[in-house]
Amino acid sequence: MREFCGLYAKEVKNFLEGEGEKAFRSKQLFDWVYQKGATQYGEMLNIPESLRSLLNEKVSLGLLTLEKVEDSEDGETAKFLWKLPCDRFVESVLISSGERRTVCVSSQVGCPAKCSFCASGKEGLIRNLTSAEIVEQVVLINHYLIQKGERVSHIVFMGMGEPLENYASVIRALKIFIDPELFNFSPRRITVSTVGMAPNIKRLMLEGIKVNLALSLHAPNQKIRKKIVPYARKYSLEEVLKSVRDYARFTKRDITYEYVMLDGINDQKENAEELALLLKGDQCCVNLIPFNPVPGIHLKRPERGTIEAFRNILTKRGIRSTWRYTKGKDIAAACGQLALKQKKPLEIDGKLV
Repeated sequence: MREFCGLYAKEVKNFLEGEGEKAFRSKQLFDWVYQKGATQYGEMLNIPESLRSLLNEKVSLGLLTLEKVEDSEDGETAKFLWKLPCDRFVESVLISSGERRTVCVSSQVGCPAKCSFCASGKEGLIRNLTSAEIVEQVVLINHYLIQKGERVSHIVFMGMGEPLENYASVIRALKIFIDPELFNFSPRRITVSTVGMAPNIKRLMLEGIKVNLALSLHAPNQKIRKKIVPYARKYSLEEVLKSVRDYARFTKRDITYEYVMLDGINDQKENAEELALLLKGDQCCVNLIPFNPVPGIHLKRPERGTIEAFRNILTKRGIRSTWRYTKGKDIAAACGQLALKQKKPLEIDGKLV
């Protein structure tokens, strides 16, 4: 069965044409889903009942079921728990800042990267999300916002999963997001974050879609990085940096280097000096992210003074940086906190356990 939110505009048109439908029906469908945030064909009152019935039979819409929305005390963050058709669960986050409404989407159930500070990878990879399951996160949150007179303005692939490990589904989702006939997002308003899959960074570069790229760097050298990011054993720091620098030159997009600060591990003054030297000459920004507590992970956030001293060194060495304000920590929606809190029930001898 086809999944509506995973289809390109041309594929929808071809399907409708094959069913003998008029060409303008595709535009009506796109408007309902991507502009009005419709999540069921039954909402589409200008679509004939016969076509709605056909679509329900052959093209699924509404793969995700909203199980829960949690609002943070800061009033700027909301976490959405989605149930998938396979009864697994994923989370995505809505972050509000001024007029900006950013959706942090997940690309996998679980994560294969297993970064030392992150809850998402504690149980490894369960499965990839389909492109429709990725797109529907934005469709449904957009529907949620439309009811408030707002809309999604930015998308970041920084939820559960390593996006470039689910390459085909993520690329298809990106192309649906930027298609003028569908969501019509500017590539400048979309960011893909990766731990550093060098071959797929090159593939993304050659796709020609020019979205923003963020590298989960987290260390100023290969030795420390291997301790924090297990994927560093597959792709060396030198190899990864070459791929992101090539991406920056080819796309003319600045690179964001994400740097989770861990007390006593990568937050010392000498680490800052080494990082500044490593990134000298790059058109980039370093996003300093104080570690957010995760149950079962025995790491600590540096003191405020340590972070300030680290950032001052970067500034003196000409490296632009931001200090990410922690949002959503009270609902476990901050960086590194998304996890498989809800799991598919396990059946043993006919009983759920």
